[in-house]
Amino acid sequence: MAEFDLIELIRSRCAITREDVRMGIGDDAALLAVPAGQLLAISTDTLVAGVHFSLQTMAYDIGWKALAVNLSDLAAVGATPAWATLALTLAQADACWVADFADGFAALAREYKLALVGGDTTQGPLSITVTIHGFVAEGAAVLRSGARVGDTVYVTGTLGDAVAGLRCLDKNDPHAKRLLSAPPGTRESLIERLNRPTPRVAQGLALRGRASACIDVSDGLLADLGHICTASGVGAEIDADALPSSSALLALFDGEARRTLQLAGGDDYELCFTASATEGANFLGDLARCGCAATRIGRIVAEAGVRVHDSAGRAVLLPRLGWEHFA
Repeated sequence: MAEFDLIELIRSRCAITREDVRMGIGDDAALLAVPAGQLLAISTDTLVAGVHFSLQTMAYDIGWKALAVNLSDLAAVGATPAWATLALTLAQADACWVADFADGFAALAREYKLALVGGDTTQGPLSITVTIHGFVAEGAAVLRSGARVGDTVYVTGTLGDAVAGLRCLDKNDPHAKRLLSAPPGTRESLIERLNRPTPRVAQGLALRGRASACIDVSDGLLADLGHICTASGVGAEIDADALPSSSALLALFDGEARRTLQLAGGDDYELCFTASATEGANFLGDLARCGCAATRIGRIVAEAGVRVHDSAGRAVLLPRLGWEHFA
């Protein structure tokens, strides 16, 4: 395909109309109207073939995930999604691949009435960069820096499923044979959590004015909670036996292996947040009514760092805290 045919294919598949988009795809720059009294929340994420997904991953799933990881960042600060731009680098302009990619992107965008308003296409190794924009009222954003000693630590959904799905796809995994013989639907459930994460946008909106700090779990619970602790000047203690587990994860991984996946695996795109004990008790029901419950997993303490123990008080030590590029 020629470049401009490629752009038109993406535009047509991702067409979502919003009144605040005065000029979208088709000019040198998008013209967008920010509502009065709102701050513009912006986040950018890049997915690279061979690092964030394999070349065998379906194009639809790559399109979905490219947007989902950005929506998760907006959810973490309590912002309402509005617009996105897409920079797509392809080895070849494959019309079928691009159509499937755009369909996956658009399927998730429609859930949030999010408009694709511009971007770029280039030739090279497969990578996708999305920049997302959303709105949050002045003073309403939930930041990493608000955790206080005595706060409770919570996490939405379940942890460890995505990295467990990655292991299910790894033919060289030491437990590959056992994973392949899993009960029907178990592997598929974990792989879907890897390929099509659910951004917790509704939960992020519900946390505004209630959570003291928040972050999305992308690199691993310990690493990401560590960012909250650093920004807030506090520490955290986590109960490993309180970590929420899906039935699929429980079926395939025992206690020690499961803990490692949940604490350091990453790619969950759940929200880890802190709140006063009183406030937390008030809004847990609201989160569940939004479609995804939250679980209490620990507390904020004065001593710096993140420490993990089991229900008997024994320390749980891991060789690494989570994913880190260039490590």
